[in-house]
Amino acid sequence: MEIRQSTQIDIPTITQIHFQAFGEAEGREIAELVTKLFDDRTAAPLLSLVAEEKGELFGHILFSKTTIVATGVQTTVESVSSRILAPLAVIPRLQKRGIGKKLIHEGLKQLRESGVELVFVLGHPGYYPRFGFVPAGNLGFEAPYPIPEEHTNAWMVQGLLEGVIERIQGKVQCSRVLNQPQYWQE
Repeated sequence: MEIRQSTQIDIPTITQIHFQAFGEAEGREIAELVTKLFDDRTAAPLLSLVAEEKGELFGHILFSKTTIVATGVQTTVESVSSRILAPLAVIPRLQKRGIGKKLIHEGLKQLRESGVELVFVLGHPGYYPRFGFVPAGNLGFEAPYPIPEEHTNAWMVQGLLEGVIERIQGKVQCSRVLNQPQYWQE
């Protein structure tokens, strides 16, 4: 299996991966989100990776740009390079085989090497902590839209640079496409 950067030619297959992985109900919305993120200039720079073997694509992960803005009594926030992981998908017949893990590890490695300091995710609190993500709200990182109390642990962050989490706080703003309320509701 190879993890590589996606290309323009891969986009139709990538949308099918997300459609299959998330099922009929959510799949269409997630596939549309991915397509829109590829076209959203405010999401750039994107990191889009695919899992491929023998010419078949079966997994995809996308990281897009975020910014952190001051909230409350803060007037400024130190400039920091940050991204959000959204979404991650593996076709159903190959799930639970470590493909998502490999995509996450490679994505975080490439982001770290490129100088990204923080990565956010709104995801399953039983899955993402094994990759170093911790609840973000407790650390002063506000999501673009309020997260219901029962799901606060699903809003997570990982510092890719030593000490960055301790010195930064604020509200995370995503790209124009991802900064829509429907993507932040359960």
